[in-house]
Amino acid sequence: MHSLPDSISKSINESYIISESQIDFFRNNGFIKLKQVFSKEEIDYLNTVITDQVNQLNQQVLSLDQRDTYGKAFLQIMNIWKNSDIVKELVFGKKLAKIATELLEVEGVRIYHDQALYKEPSGGHTPWHADQYYWPLASDNTVTAWMPLQETPLEWGPLEFSAGSNQLKEGRDKEISDDSQQFLEDALKKKGFPHVVESFDLGEVSFHRGWLYHRAGPNKSNQMRKVMTIIYMDKDIKLKAPENKNQQNDWDTWCPGAVIGEIVNTPLNPILYQR
Repeated sequence: MHSLPDSISKSINESYIISESQIDFFRNNGFIKLKQVFSKEEIDYLNTVITDQVNQLNQQVLSLDQRDTYGKAFLQIMNIWKNSDIVKELVFGKKLAKIATELLEVEGVRIYHDQALYKEPSGGHTPWHADQYYWPLASDNTVTAWMPLQETPLEWGPLEFSAGSNQLKEGRDKEISDDSQQFLEDALKKKGFPHVVESFDLGEVSFHRGWLYHRAGPNKSNQMRKVMTIIYMDKDIKLKAPENKNQQNDWDTWCPGAVIGEIVNTPLNPILYQR
């Protein structure tokens, strides 16, 4: 079994201090960006080990011009922690899980799943969407950590947020598509939710709620935009009856064995942090 270097292992499990004003910002806006969560050394290491797994596990063989809008948006590799002991250590680190717990204002969090999102050079935009459309979860106490593995200027397609839009009920039946892009762009503008478009510094990590609408622009650079994400959920969250085929697929894939109306406590969803 391989293991992390001691310095990396220590860092991913140490505390990152969150202020009350930052928790309040997240409560009001449904997202937050936090600077200097990881050092250059840590990001370089994360980049190396995660990219190695993405290269091994990627099964996309179609060229960009042969794919639909979703396929052009990124290469998507999920639950890498199941394939690599080193990535498991990284994903199960307490630093990000503690941040997620404090932002959600809950007693602890489980993992829903991880996913790498690699936007290729000339890769297309990621349409407006809310992640929780896909999740058969009974509450909105969910949050995704979005962790770029390099500096991410605007031309690389960083994550963009519609601040406070987790309060919007329209569009919650939209899977990510050209349809969701047009419908939600119109609805979000009409409701006046601020559109936040910023670059990401090296080591900066964002957190957004499951029902927070977000998108990303195309990658106009000649390099891969590499991002690792971890989805956290309240440790006491319960499974709900699936409302669409995507939620049924997520139940079968990311929390098999979970029972409707009971806490999502399966071997794939361990508690990663609790107060």
